[in-house]
Amino acid sequence: MKKGKKYQDSVKLLEKGKLYDTDEALALVCQTAKAKFDETVELHVKLGVDSRHADQQVRGAVVLPNGTGKDVRVLVFAREGKADEAKAAGADYVGAEELAQKIQTENWFDFDVVVATPDMMGVVGRIGRILGPKGLMPNPKAGTVTPDVSRAIAEIKSGKIEYRLDKSNIIHCPIGKASFGAEKLAVNFNALMGAIIKAKPAAAKGQYLKSVSVASTMGPGIKLNPSKLV
Repeated sequence: MKKGKKYQDSVKLLEKGKLYDTDEALALVCQTAKAKFDETVELHVKLGVDSRHADQQVRGAVVLPNGTGKDVRVLVFAREGKADEAKAAGADYVGAEELAQKIQTENWFDFDVVVATPDMMGVVGRIGRILGPKGLMPNPKAGTVTPDVSRAIAEIKSGKIEYRLDKSNIIHCPIGKASFGAEKLAVNFNALMGAIIKAKPAAAKGQYLKSVSVASTMGPGIKLNPSKLV
């Protein structure tokens, strides 16, 4: 597929084959974000693990200090007092079986994150096959299965993101918007990379960080030097 003129101009700013330091890479990612909208900046990390093995899974959550720049819509599965607590904490949608049915029958996905109280996992489990492939299934490791719904909502709204491996052993995560500038992006980048490095499984052998790159929505990938990040 032929890339547009803006993309081609952005590529010219990069040195072929160079592995950049964090600050330089993030300054470049802001320069290469030339779209008319505020592009999201994503971090892509390929890990030297095998996600097919349970003891080599890398998954967790981290609060980005400067947020994601996105208004995150939170759906909460809860009943009675916990449902009232979730509404008071600013959840966008709160309910039980009726929400599960809406997702199942209407293919409704007007939300970005799902939180559930532990007692609601029986209901949520029924739509696990729908939520799972979209990365929306609540998980205790990510703090999205919890009795403390107020805290979970507050963290998510303030910039908490979940990171997890895809089938290619790569983590893809947003670290903010191009308009943040390199300094704010660097703070978020360091928070996320720190969490990924800390989550290294004991069973992982050899080089853990295989490749690290950042890119804006419409811009080229900028490769970082993984040996300087460990």
